[in-house]
Amino acid sequence: MSLWNIVSHMPPEEFSGLFTEFPRSLRCLLADWLENQPWEFINGSDAFCTSMAGGMLSAMLEKLRSAAGSDGQQCQILQQVNSIENAYRRDPLRLVAVLKAILEGEKTAVLKRDCHLPLSFHRRQEELKFSLGLQRLQHRVREIQALRDGSAASPQLNVRDPQLKPEAKPPESELPALILEAVKELEVAKQQVLKRIQIWKRQQQLAGNGALFEENLAPLQKRCESLVEVYFQLHQQVMAASTELGAELLPRLLERFNEVLSSLVKSSFLVEKQPPQVLKTQTKFQASVRFLLGPQLLKTSAKPYMVRADMVTEKQARELALSAYSNALSESTGEIMHNVVALETNPTSGTCCANFKNVLLKKIKRCERKGSESVTEEKCAVLFSTTVALTPSNLSVHLQVLSLPIVVIVHGNQDNNAKATVLWDNAFSEIDRVPFVVAERVPWEKMCDTLNLKFMAEVQTTKGLLKEHYFFLAQKIFNDHSASFEDFQSRSVSWAQFNKEILPGRGFTFWQWFDGVLDLTKRCLKSYWSDRLIIGFISKQYVCKLLSTEPDGTFLLRFSDSEIGGVTIAHVIRGKDGSSQVENIQPFSAKDLSIRSLGDRIRDLGQLRNLYPNTPKDQAFGSHYNKEQTGKDGRGYVSTAIKMTVESERDQQPQSAAGGPPEAPQAQMFSLPLLQPELHPESLQSVLGPIGPAAPFCPQPVPTGYPTSESNINMMVPDSLGSSFPSTSPMLSPPLVMDPVLPRCQDLAFRNPLPFMPDQYMTGEASQLLSGGPSPEPQDEEMPELAPFTSMVDPPLQSSPRWMPPSMDMPPSSDFDQFLQEVSLEGPTLCPPFTPPLQRSGYPSPNASCWGLGESRWDDSVRPGHA
Repeated sequence: MSLWNIVSHMPPEEFSGLFTEFPRSLRCLLADWLENQPWEFINGSDAFCTSMAGGMLSAMLEKLRSAAGSDGQQCQILQQVNSIENAYRRDPLRLVAVLKAILEGEKTAVLKRDCHLPLSFHRRQEELKFSLGLQRLQHRVREIQALRDGSAASPQLNVRDPQLKPEAKPPESELPALILEAVKELEVAKQQVLKRIQIWKRQQQLAGNGALFEENLAPLQKRCESLVEVYFQLHQQVMAASTELGAELLPRLLERFNEVLSSLVKSSFLVEKQPPQVLKTQTKFQASVRFLLGPQLLKTSAKPYMVRADMVTEKQARELALSAYSNALSESTGEIMHNVVALETNPTSGTCCANFKNVLLKKIKRCERKGSESVTEEKCAVLFSTTVALTPSNLSVHLQVLSLPIVVIVHGNQDNNAKATVLWDNAFSEIDRVPFVVAERVPWEKMCDTLNLKFMAEVQTTKGLLKEHYFFLAQKIFNDHSASFEDFQSRSVSWAQFNKEILPGRGFTFWQWFDGVLDLTKRCLKSYWSDRLIIGFISKQYVCKLLSTEPDGTFLLRFSDSEIGGVTIAHVIRGKDGSSQVENIQPFSAKDLSIRSLGDRIRDLGQLRNLYPNTPKDQAFGSHYNKEQTGKDGRGYVSTAIKMTVESERDQQPQSAAGGPPEAPQAQMFSLPLLQPELHPESLQSVLGPIGPAAPFCPQPVPTGYPTSESNINMMVPDSLGSSFPSTSPMLSPPLVMDPVLPRCQDLAFRNPLPFMPDQYMTGEASQLLSGGPSPEPQDEEMPELAPFTSMVDPPLQSSPRWMPPSMDMPPSSDFDQFLQEVSLEGPTLCPPFTPPLQRSGYPSPNASCWGLGESRWDDSVRPGHA
């Protein structure tokens, strides 16, 4: 954006005092052409400045006359143009002063309102300054040529003294003074080029964090080539005037000339495409280097110049920088395959590049780390080097350039912490620093800009973080919930707070949590974030405050504060007493959202009605719903759909209130030896009596979450065993034969026995029965086979059996012997115990059907297989 684009939309009253000598109407006609001229860089009243001012006056008059031809007030504008020409033709430098004052006034007004000027304006001004300096140098060369030849006939050459007659001779001291002045201006122009190269490098580094970057090197190459061309012209004039300069001045001038050329050549050797800043060993990568002055200076050689890539440590990089990249590398710190590539010049594009396409870091030598520094904080770099011969002097120059800092990892789980090191270094390093020094503490305001830049670049969205988001992030990283937003703005944050110290009550650092949010949003939530449907960065406590006064069904989306890479739905429900309660649904990970999208999940939940503050959910998320298939597909199959439900505490409470059986407390589990077929229970009464109190034996209902068609094992248990067991046990298998003499239980559920369910288990202590202790958590996969249990009568037991808890009293020996004889008929085995299901977390479980307490599964009418 140009300066005029801003000024033209500001009130004219703010600039009323600027147009006393130059009409505002003409300023409007000139628009942004005016700011694209080097008015503010014409300082002085010498012949060069006067000549430049006169040329710019003529160009401005031509521009105004062409603009007046299409304006309705043509006559009035032409009169003003003629008036300007008459006023400033004889003194164009006065016009320069007037227009410079107008531009300064406009910049002051914009700075007062916006506190900054457009970046494009600064870039254009820098280009104008260099261009004017280059023209001045060219003018100096012509001037020196005129003095050397002793010719003052041409006004274009005799610019230092227009009154100088052709036959007059210049003073002897004037030529050395003019050459010294020209060399000084050459060094100033060189510094401008080097500064521009440093700015390009810094912008390239910031692009690693997501900043915009104009990577086209063609303008910079053209600037270098133009300056080198003037350099050779000036150098030629100096060598031709060696007699006038004398033996004392000439060597000093040549030394300064060599320093200018050397620094230009070495600085124009750049890494155009950086290698990955997080580099995994045994992984191929690409990079390219470019020699801006190569097409102009490289001497034609029978053998191509070769560029070599070597890995260097931070210490080696520092030593190279201190030697101005003049020393050769003594030892590479890593082994790189395919690390030598030819430096090739392309005449069509006018570029000189070396492209590394299949480079591979085979291994890395770690150096000694400082203090508590981890592997992922260790920075190294790739050093690109070559030796070339330059024309026309056949000078041999050794070129070296370092890549941006690289963190080498050997495993993917190091990637997160390595990215933190790179992000910090890219954001807070200084231009032309000692490798790779970076501040340990930075202002929180700069950290906010960095996080916002990274977030927008990773998610690829134009919607960045807001003030409220920064406030939440500050509370999280500083662990301070009492400070105001303004208080945080004056604080600084350390590297340790960013990615070394574990957040209070968590198992991860601030960056690890933030990077998880980045990954989740990039993969699954980009469109939701871009539509501002996700508040995201907000604490659970503040959500309760926001939603506490909202109607039932109001909800919002936030990133989980306690889990990495999770998004949760907070919504309002009403308790039995009518009070409002805020529930947070168990967070969804990227894997969850790849199964069913966030929009479809929100559609599934009927209790969600309005997105906070009051947008109907179908209006907010309608464009994010996926179309559901109905009927049969092309192969004749009936389509299925996955639905999500939420099992909340409120939904569970009415079951107990309606008279349903209360949920039994979970007890510890133990295993029993299997009861054999046709085993009469009378003999077990004395043995099993101590296990549980006498009670009528009626089985409790099996959990309804499992389809009954999956099991074909029926259990039939005699009534007299009721005094020995508090409830049915899945361990009783194979089926027991009912003694016809025994009375039958009248419970209908028992007369129509339900199938065997593996999630039912006996109470007790498993570790007291099996030497291996409790069994691992059951998974939806085939159970491992257990070795058969050794017969309990061979050899005879001399102590209490292994299946009986040590705390139980021993039964009478006669009854016990009889029991051993009966159960030894077929050699009993022990069933593997079943552990209790996972404990319920603080979140309601999002599941379609209850597959067990605390579990969540999809209701796709398919039951997972069990062993």
